[in-house]
Amino acid sequence: MTAPVTPLSPAGLAYVSAPIRAKVSSDDRILAITTIIIVGALVLGVALPLYALLAKGFQSADGQFIGLANYRTYFSTPALFDSIGNSVVVTLITTLIAVPLAFLFAYGLTRTCIPGKSLFKGIALIPILMPSLLPAISLVYLFGTQGLAKGLLIGESIYGPVGIVLGELFYVFPHALTILLIALSTSDARLYEAAESLGASKTRIFFTVTLPAARYGLISAFFIVFTLVITDFGVPKVIGGKYNVLATDVYKQVIGRHDFEMGAVVSMILLAPAVLAFFADRIAERRQSAALSARAVPYEPRPKRGRDAFFLVFCGLIGLAILSVLAVAAYASWIKLWPYNLTFTNYHYQFDLRDGGGWASYRNSLVMSAWTAVIGTAIVFVGAYLVEKSRAFRTGRALLQFLAMMPMAVPGLVLGLAFVFFFNAPNNPLNGLYHTMAILVINTIVHFYTVAHLTAVTALKQLDAEFESVSASLKVPVYKTFWRVSVPVCMPAALDISMYLFVNAMTTVSAVVFLYAPHTALASVAVLNMDDSGELASAAAMGMMIVYTSAAVRVLHMLLTRGVLARASAWRKR
Repeated sequence: MTAPVTPLSPAGLAYVSAPIRAKVSSDDRILAITTIIIVGALVLGVALPLYALLAKGFQSADGQFIGLANYRTYFSTPALFDSIGNSVVVTLITTLIAVPLAFLFAYGLTRTCIPGKSLFKGIALIPILMPSLLPAISLVYLFGTQGLAKGLLIGESIYGPVGIVLGELFYVFPHALTILLIALSTSDARLYEAAESLGASKTRIFFTVTLPAARYGLISAFFIVFTLVITDFGVPKVIGGKYNVLATDVYKQVIGRHDFEMGAVVSMILLAPAVLAFFADRIAERRQSAALSARAVPYEPRPKRGRDAFFLVFCGLIGLAILSVLAVAAYASWIKLWPYNLTFTNYHYQFDLRDGGGWASYRNSLVMSAWTAVIGTAIVFVGAYLVEKSRAFRTGRALLQFLAMMPMAVPGLVLGLAFVFFFNAPNNPLNGLYHTMAILVINTIVHFYTVAHLTAVTALKQLDAEFESVSASLKVPVYKTFWRVSVPVCMPAALDISMYLFVNAMTTVSAVVFLYAPHTALASVAVLNMDDSGELASAAAMGMMIVYTSAAVRVLHMLLTRGVLARASAWRKR
């Protein structure tokens, strides 16, 4: 017999019918507030400056709205409009040369049995340590009017499209190589065994197995190289001569003519191909499928004398070319007067006697790079954690991910000019940051944010989501889980991010060329200023100081972090 049901009172009915409100935990509140802070920082560092740049292109010199008048002036001026065609031509030529060369080099390192693979890879990545100005300076010493090998350019001048293409090849080669090494390192040996058992020739296997497996790497390398070349400022500034391109036009309009409105127009035109290349690369990435299945067998190349000899010679020639460019810059920096007095001297390293910034600019670069590495790594890692591990405030996390991807599509020169228009506005309460070291740090972090963010997200994806679930069930605060679990496990990635930010902060020039003051001049900007004043040997010397510093910091970073990694990775050992 069932017990009688006691009817509810009106108050009880009201209580039952009232909606049940989910209790917001303190962890969710912390994560939401942190997300809002980082989103706000990215809005100030990316979205609002780009809006200020866009608006400037529709204004007159006195700030009045004039519609498309500036754009009509640009397209009706042949000297400016021709720069679009020039930029596209040198960019396509460079891309169509750099990507196949990088593919063959990566193929030699991953699919052959040549000796010294680690050495070749290390040499190929040396240009990452250089500002883009340095390869162009070396080419002047090699093929200029007083160059060592000027006779090799029969009927051509190094000051123009030929020089730009050669300089850009050295600048972008390691970036394309890095992507293609990853693309070619993942392959299933069973596909090659099946093709061989069916009697397919080596050529047919290459076109039906190797290339299709690496096609998305090739597409990504193509768009990365295209973007880097069309937006690069250093190489065409040093060696472009009268051959105008979009990046140098921005510099000339702003620095040479103080025409900020036309500089904004050229910047927006320069932004367009970079954005298109970025979205094309994203679309290609989404269509990519897994290259390896759970049953895949790693591919191991077998020795083959003819093939291995060819790739050994090929990789040796590429390595020799890279080392030659570096050696020429280093040699020229120690020579008294090229090519008339070849005695060694440290005269060109006396930067305080040169125009451009002196040793103070070098010290400023060290300070700026250190702050960028420390602050940037912290912000990037926390932001990636919020995107990947947090489950609260979905809208905020989606906005954070969108803003984190934006900087990759924005050329450094465009971002720097956008910072000028936004932070230098009299009515902006952040106006006090302009011409300070802080704005250089902020700009550099924003400029290189996307790659660092993707690196951190990739590392965090390796952690099981149960860490956060178990911590929540045990009432452990989210910040303790982050500090005691996520940070130690992902320490290798965090250290890589800090190294990436430091080296790029040392070598960048385009993003900061509009933002420095006399007391905050940087070493990379000093290279540019010394070249402008005719002090080419001193420019090479300062460029080599950047290379020496970047290389030394990488070695020191590797040595000092061994103990840290051993402690952070102790959980991996039984």
